[in-house]
Amino acid sequence: MESTERLVRTWMATSRDEEVAQLVEDITAGKTSLLNVVKVSGEYLTSEENQIRSKGIELLSSILERLPPTTLNRPTTRTLVNFYCDKLDDPDTIIPALQGLHTLVGLPNFGGIEATTTIEALIQRVKTKALTQSHRFKVYSIVDSLLANHRECLKSLGLKFLDGYVSLVEGEKDPRNLLVVFAMDRVILIEFDISERVQTFYDIVFCYFPISFRPPPNNPGGITADDLRTALRKCVYATPLFGTLAIPHFLENLVSGSRVAKRDTLETLTACLPVYGPGVARNFSRKLWNSLKLEVFQPVDQATEREALVSLQTLIKTIYGTDASDAMDQDIQGLARDACEECIQILREPEKSQAKPATKVLCSFITTTPSVSRYTVSQAVPHLTKLFINPDEVTSRPATLILLAEFIEAARDSPIDTGGILLAPYKDEVLGALSSGLKTHKLRLPALAGLKGLVTTEKLLTHEEIGFTVHNINEIIQDHPDQFDDISEGVLELLSSISEVAPSHIVDQTLPLLFSSLSDSAPARDAVEERAKCWKILSYLEALCTPPSLFETLVIRLTTKLELLCSPSNQPEDSEPTAAYAHVILKTLANTLAKKVVKANPDVPKYLDRLVSRIFNLFIYTALESHEDKPSVTTDHRLIEVAAEVITLVVRTLPQQRQETYLQSVFQTIISGNVAPISEGHFKIPSDVSVQLFQSETSTPIRNLIALFTAAIIPMYKDVDLGIPDLAKFLRDTLHWTFSTADTDIQRTAVLHLVSVLANRKASELSSFLQSLLGTFWTERILNSSQDGASRKRALLVWAWVSKALLVQNHTLAFQFSEKLFEVFGDSSINWDAAKAIGIIPGHDDVLTKPNHAVLRILYAQKYVNRMLPSTIAGAKDTSDPTRQLAYLVALSSLIKSTPKATYSSELPTLIPLLVRGLELPDPEIRNNVIETFLAAAEGDSSDKSLVSEHASTLINAMLKNCLVSEMPSPKVRISALKYLGRLPGIVRSDVLNRYKAEVIRELGKVLDDPKRSVRKQAVDARTHW
Repeated sequence: MESTERLVRTWMATSRDEEVAQLVEDITAGKTSLLNVVKVSGEYLTSEENQIRSKGIELLSSILERLPPTTLNRPTTRTLVNFYCDKLDDPDTIIPALQGLHTLVGLPNFGGIEATTTIEALIQRVKTKALTQSHRFKVYSIVDSLLANHRECLKSLGLKFLDGYVSLVEGEKDPRNLLVVFAMDRVILIEFDISERVQTFYDIVFCYFPISFRPPPNNPGGITADDLRTALRKCVYATPLFGTLAIPHFLENLVSGSRVAKRDTLETLTACLPVYGPGVARNFSRKLWNSLKLEVFQPVDQATEREALVSLQTLIKTIYGTDASDAMDQDIQGLARDACEECIQILREPEKSQAKPATKVLCSFITTTPSVSRYTVSQAVPHLTKLFINPDEVTSRPATLILLAEFIEAARDSPIDTGGILLAPYKDEVLGALSSGLKTHKLRLPALAGLKGLVTTEKLLTHEEIGFTVHNINEIIQDHPDQFDDISEGVLELLSSISEVAPSHIVDQTLPLLFSSLSDSAPARDAVEERAKCWKILSYLEALCTPPSLFETLVIRLTTKLELLCSPSNQPEDSEPTAAYAHVILKTLANTLAKKVVKANPDVPKYLDRLVSRIFNLFIYTALESHEDKPSVTTDHRLIEVAAEVITLVVRTLPQQRQETYLQSVFQTIISGNVAPISEGHFKIPSDVSVQLFQSETSTPIRNLIALFTAAIIPMYKDVDLGIPDLAKFLRDTLHWTFSTADTDIQRTAVLHLVSVLANRKASELSSFLQSLLGTFWTERILNSSQDGASRKRALLVWAWVSKALLVQNHTLAFQFSEKLFEVFGDSSINWDAAKAIGIIPGHDDVLTKPNHAVLRILYAQKYVNRMLPSTIAGAKDTSDPTRQLAYLVALSSLIKSTPKATYSSELPTLIPLLVRGLELPDPEIRNNVIETFLAAAEGDSSDKSLVSEHASTLINAMLKNCLVSEMPSPKVRISALKYLGRLPGIVRSDVLNRYKAEVIRELGKVLDDPKRSVRKQAVDARTHW
């Protein structure tokens, strides 16, 4: 007892938490009791001094708040409730009393009697308007707890509780409190009988609608206007009793509200109508229609228009939702009929501006109820078809078909089960009108859109009708090629849709037509029109031929044409046109394959035999037959690169087991030279011929084929067994060949990719190879200054790609490889290449990617930047060695260009001065990297928080210098500089830029004479911003 008394007295003097904690601990441990605390505190609890009395109750409340919930029994709880309720009358003790009640209402021994006592005391004694926000929040929290746990007790109080509750929450304005109040309102509106107080609750709910709250700059509660709108909306549609009062309120806001208020009103109306019921909806249907159609026919913005249409749909569903689904169309009465007739009247002049919104209204009706959907279609579609065939309405036919196409799409997309296909009764008339439209040039685009809607409507057109449509399209392609370009997109969309549902028509009718238009030989250099025609037809085939049956035909026809073009017996004197034609054919196959791979079409793997083997056959045979004085078309590097793209796409889709078998054959071919396992096609390669890629006497065209073999290896799975007993030796030999024999960039690039892929997938098997790189390779190939510069630079690229392969999988040696590059920053012959390699390592590429089954770990780029950036920044600041400092600047620009802004944004204040210095470096690529970094940093920047304002003068002068053709020959850099100049007015304050305005506009005027059109266009944009 003495200890308790000492702790109480100490707390009264100091208000420290330690005493409260000790008292709670003593009560919990049984060393004292709450009764003892009350006895000791008696003199304070009943003191005549207001401050002491308040502190006494505060101490008791603080102890209760920390006690375990099961500590208090029912009698003690009831006594404390009565005690606290009595203190609510006292303005000096109401705050700690509310704190105590807030704790008590959540206790398990707080029962119905206590709940009744508490709510009656709150209603009778608490005047919330006299309390601060936090204390009102405490009151609402107590009531909220009572509603959650003792709802039946509150219901038994009837109007007494409802009226008292209204008195507590009326006039609340703080958003933090309103969220609690709205939640309580909703419970009461749903669970309690408010029939005698509808107007009262309407007043306390709708006084907040619509929400106009704007969060303050600091926004202490973090509450947004949307939070309040959502909470209030749940109250507004909580009871159907609000219906007759709420609708006039909504209508008033639609007329006089702002855009935000209108949208809020429409969204709320949509939520409320189903709750308020069909009776209320019918009573206000005409007024609602007049208001909603105004938002559609004269919209303030598209979002509001969309919401108005949704509200209109909901209104129709609410009114007609209980109608029998088999009701006759002519039985429709009321709003739906009146609105349809009004809109149909407008559609008598389909070319007028009001026809479009009228169509939107009618299309929205199609997705409401079965009876309204059928009625709407029965009125609109026949009206438009009759209008189309009317000879007096010829001028309105384009507009008529546009509107008809919209109805077709709406009927197709309607989720309503109408017991049949909505357009079926009118199919013949519609198809006739659209087919007739195809015969007139200005009607073709809307006709094509309508036909696409018909074709994609499930089970509407018969097989013969689809064939008839394809025949009509083919006539346009064949008979009016001069008019085809304008409508090609629409034609291709329609044919693509048909190829998904009835591909046989495309295969039998359209593809032969397109293929017959393709020349078997390449157009001559001066045959511009013929070449353009071939390129267009191939683009059409690419757009059409993704379905399996069409793609199979495409592969057969194009590979046959490719083999004919590239045959050694058919080589023209001027091979460039043939190479270009072969390239676009291969590119068509590659692009179509890429689309199929994205769609995960299951037929792609079968083209390992049907396409990849034929590509290997063609390129190997022609490389063998190629002569130095008359090289084969397929030796063109551009063809090899596209062929490699095709191979990678197909091998990527193979199941792991099949890929393993295939890659073992590929490696056996590389090692042994026997091409039979991977090559099969039109050309017969003698069985005794061996393709030895890595022998020094092998011709360049054959050595270039390493790119095709690498392409097959790039998408390999990690666990594939390649069948090579010593993979490390294979890689060492390959690298040796790169430096000793490889004589073209395509060979060296292929080896870079090959080594990188194997290091990524098989790192666990290549520890000896990696260690040899760190030792012998680094010393002899990179550090060794006696090697020629070109060889050392190639070795640095190998180093960068191996480092990249290790980095993306978070290998333990990744940073050991990467950081070694800093060691050669003092070597002026290769330091810039080493610095650029710093940025190559984390940069994006098309080889080590997830689709290619690379071993990737998340956040590898961020880890790399966090490790390398501090060293790079420190080196760029170090002026002791200008050669190394310059290399660090190059590394900095390369590193930042290759990584996302998020990885370095925190370092921008330090980076910007260094990057500004990077603009003085002579290398155009580095300058472009720096400018691109500034552009990336400017994304999301604003004038009030810009980091570049203090460097504005330097940046403006540097960008003006880099955008002039006399100063900067690279168009890429000139465009980047102009882009950044155009961005500066948006991220630097006008008072800073005004002094440079005249000079910038004058200099930009000179750029308007730039020889490159893209540069001139960017200069115009930049000048406009200034």
